[in-house]
Amino acid sequence: MSEPLVLAERRQYGDRGHVAWITVNKQKRANCLDHETLLEFADKVNAESQSHDLRAMVITGAGERAFMAGADLNVIAGQDADGAKLFLTRVHRMCQSVRECPVPVIARVNGACFGAALELVAACDLHIASANAVFGMPEVNVGLPSVVEACLLPQLIGWGKTKHLVYTAEAIDAQKALAWGLLEAVTPDQAALDAEVERVVSMIVHAAPISVRLQKDLVRRWEGMGTDATILEGIRVAEQTYRLSDEPNRYAQAVLAGLKK
Repeated sequence: MSEPLVLAERRQYGDRGHVAWITVNKQKRANCLDHETLLEFADKVNAESQSHDLRAMVITGAGERAFMAGADLNVIAGQDADGAKLFLTRVHRMCQSVRECPVPVIARVNGACFGAALELVAACDLHIASANAVFGMPEVNVGLPSVVEACLLPQLIGWGKTKHLVYTAEAIDAQKALAWGLLEAVTPDQAALDAEVERVVSMIVHAAPISVRLQKDLVRRWEGMGTDATILEGIRVAEQTYRLSDEPNRYAQAVLAGLKK
């Protein structure tokens, strides 16, 4: 029996809940994305997102060579217009599953990250890469424009750098991606990558769980709001936090107790 195209693993953090690791498991094909992989990925992210015990999610690729090398070129080269629409709709579904996940999603970028994979990274909340990671939007070199969640890139790196990526198809290394704002951290190797991911995950897991979920939802809505509406919505969500649980009082009291020691 063949291995799953996408692995879903739960890592437990005592009574604080668990973190889901979603791994594209096609190491021999540089974790490239075809119809089946896209569907399996979205299904597993959506299934994990239903867990009330979920505190964070990590997205990565198997091995040390590629995060995900982008769309399978055999699919791109062999489809008609209807097939292209279906494939890109499934790329969007993959990215949307991450954006709609109710907890923070961390992109653990462990190698090559091109096209649809970079769109997936843009859909994640946090972005950490090893030094061997390479990023690019090569679609114009295979006769296509960059579409779907490529539209998220300007929010991360600005319009000029986005235009450079999608017009030229130039690949950039991890240090340039960090300087451009695509990443929050770059590590020297895979072991350090895992350590940095774990450091960030640990901070999220130890934060107030309801507040983190409300924050994720609010950040998503910030994207489509003007400043005045965003401020008012933030006040409403803070009020909702107090109504939903005792987290604000309980966590604040714990911090105060620690300061008094």
